[in-house]
Amino acid sequence: MSILELKNIYKTYRQGKLEVPVLKDISLNVEEGDYCAIMGPSGSGKTTLMNIIGCLDLPSSGEYYLGGQDVLANNDAKLSDLRLNSIGFVFQSFHLLSRQSALENVVLPLLYAGVSKKERLEIGRKALERVGLGDRTNFKPTQLSGGQCQRVAIARAMVNSPKILLADEPTGALDTASGDQIMEIFHQLNEEGVTIIMITHEQEIADHAHKTFHIRDGQFLVPAADNLANEDISTATNDAITENVYSYSYVEHEFDSAGDFIPKESEAVNNESE
Repeated sequence: MSILELKNIYKTYRQGKLEVPVLKDISLNVEEGDYCAIMGPSGSGKTTLMNIIGCLDLPSSGEYYLGGQDVLANNDAKLSDLRLNSIGFVFQSFHLLSRQSALENVVLPLLYAGVSKKERLEIGRKALERVGLGDRTNFKPTQLSGGQCQRVAIARAMVNSPKILLADEPTGALDTASGDQIMEIFHQLNEEGVTIIMITHEQEIADHAHKTFHIRDGQFLVPAADNLANEDISTATNDAITENVYSYSYVEHEFDSAGDFIPKESEAVNNESE
């Protein structure tokens, strides 16, 4: 069963009077339970493609269906709901709130989904146990290793049971051993039926996926419609993908000078009355 379908996606940016094509006739079909990698050198268009898949940007033309829903028919509010409930994001730099505990970071999506405090804390603890951090619930990100921070980010991404886990260079900031642990967690999640789309410039990481799509100059080198398994097509090592803001419904709220989210008094995890 198809869970994600892109049809003839184009993306063009305007720079003054100049039009810059970034994506050209991209079509992609991802089945439920797939584990896919998208690879390409810097400037290939993979970051733009990731942003479109993650509903962080819209194509200039084409069609996008997620779970059978026409994504491009949604307004900004409904796109925000899609990001919150249907897509779990894992970024290279974790994007954890440094002043919040691991548990508080994990339950933020549930907070904005309107889940009660008791229920979300219970779900959050189970999510941390799922990634092997059940004994680190009260630790701040500064008290955790890079690999542990990424595991917290994975728990946060999965806490709403999204349709797709979208991972942007998930091992890019980690040492080899920590990266292997993250890949093992991804393998376990996929074995449980989680659909994963991973952006990476490392062939060794892409080899963990069941399918790899190579993108260059805004086009797939291997026809996506063929759903081919990994091919031995070399790609140049690219720079780290531009960081994206981890976007939920709280994008309009305030951030302090350190870049940390400031919950409204009525929304604070520690100080609310339910």
